[in-house]
Amino acid sequence: MSDEMIALGEKLGRRARATPDAPAVSCGELTRSWAAFDASTNRIARGLERLGVKLGDLVTIGLPNGVEFIEACWAVWKLGATPQPVSFRLPQAELQAIVDLADPPLVIALPGMETDRPRYAIEDILALGEGDAPIEPRIAPVLKAPTSGGSTGRPKLILSGSPGVTLAEPPDPGGWRFGRDETALIPAPLYHNGPFITALTAVTHDAHLVLMPRFDAEAVLAEIERRRATWIYLVPTMMSRIWRLPEETRARYDLSSLKTLWHLAAPCPAWLKEAFIDWLGPDVVMELYGGTEGQAATIISGGEWLAHRGSVGRPSMGEICAFDDEGRPLPAGEVGEIYMRQAKDAPPTYAYRGATARTLADGWESLGDIGWFDEDGYLYLADRRTDMILVGGSNVYPAEVEAAIDEHPLVQSSAVVGLPDEDLGSVIHAIVQPRPGLAADDLARHLAERLVTYKRPRSFEFVGEPLRDEAGKVRRTQLRDERIARLKASASA
Repeated sequence: MSDEMIALGEKLGRRARATPDAPAVSCGELTRSWAAFDASTNRIARGLERLGVKLGDLVTIGLPNGVEFIEACWAVWKLGATPQPVSFRLPQAELQAIVDLADPPLVIALPGMETDRPRYAIEDILALGEGDAPIEPRIAPVLKAPTSGGSTGRPKLILSGSPGVTLAEPPDPGGWRFGRDETALIPAPLYHNGPFITALTAVTHDAHLVLMPRFDAEAVLAEIERRRATWIYLVPTMMSRIWRLPEETRARYDLSSLKTLWHLAAPCPAWLKEAFIDWLGPDVVMELYGGTEGQAATIISGGEWLAHRGSVGRPSMGEICAFDDEGRPLPAGEVGEIYMRQAKDAPPTYAYRGATARTLADGWESLGDIGWFDEDGYLYLADRRTDMILVGGSNVYPAEVEAAIDEHPLVQSSAVVGLPDEDLGSVIHAIVQPRPGLAADDLARHLAERLVTYKRPRSFEFVGEPLRDEAGKVRRTQLRDERIARLKASASA
């Protein structure tokens, strides 16, 4: 394997010349061959250049999952600029706040996503492009610039510390377990970092990238069978919805082609993880824990997980340590805030725009998670520091309670928050999206068998909408603030 690094645009061109007619990117019934993918991104790049996009710019992209999303990103990279993906469902105020940070010359989006910058759809840009001949390779100084609002909703940009380059000949298999000529299925929204970076890796590793415009549990199984997919990206929310399908529905589809399932982005309840390992096999199920910032990460296989149930793995990149409130490293078994730092003498992996890192001395940075290590160096996560609930002096981690709630067969999704209480300081409130037939008393009995008394919800609220987005994220702070405001309004009425 060569260690030659080349621009992303040049890598695409080489693949297009080597296998022009092989499928590169598919979504639904649309497939672009490598040659067509290369040609269309050349044309889009020329259109963007006419509109003023230049080396080093950030370009905001607000498109749904599809071939056009991938084409927009590669066209931006071919100009030496940086894709800055956002949800195509963002409200205008939040979109404008992100655009203010990114300062793009334009926004690539569908009608309705209006800001103070010019907006263009892909067809508008294609119409401006003159010719699809190769473009002189340029390297983006920043590979990607995803957004993160965390639980507060205040946006920030996380600018990658890596430039827009890739290995001319990637390893087989690489760290993501991509071998030659894989078919990689991604049903998750590409505006989140996990799906975005794995889609990028699939293309640079010469895989056939298959996208789904939206997640549907049974449709995912059908697409695995139809495409003979060898690799898939999921988040625990998606895994739960697939597992909730009737057993006869899951058994209807041939998943024998699947060699690798990666899940990340949110905690996976132990019962759900074990169910997937039993179903697909321990060699198939893989998990990664890390942040978009990329200082460090852990990886764990299904087999390792069975030996260290509940762990997210051992550090595979950088360093990770649990610290107490005084900034002192904790021994194995003691819960503290998880800090990360990159490998010694490594260049910075990211830079914030619109925020500052929570840091300790010696380069340690926190992403806000709470957890501990076992004696073998395996990391276990409890929850987010900002989401922890103090009940009568005892710490309650919402993710643990949510995992117990979600284990009930009539629960679709849940979120747990703490509400003020004069006696205990806080009490647990469970917000639940139920299936037909679920009763609060039945759910309370279910939790009494799984949780100690102080961790059990004092109140239940049933809602009709999903509590997590397509990437499995939940904004507990927003949910809590809305309910506290409601309580205050009711008390003053």
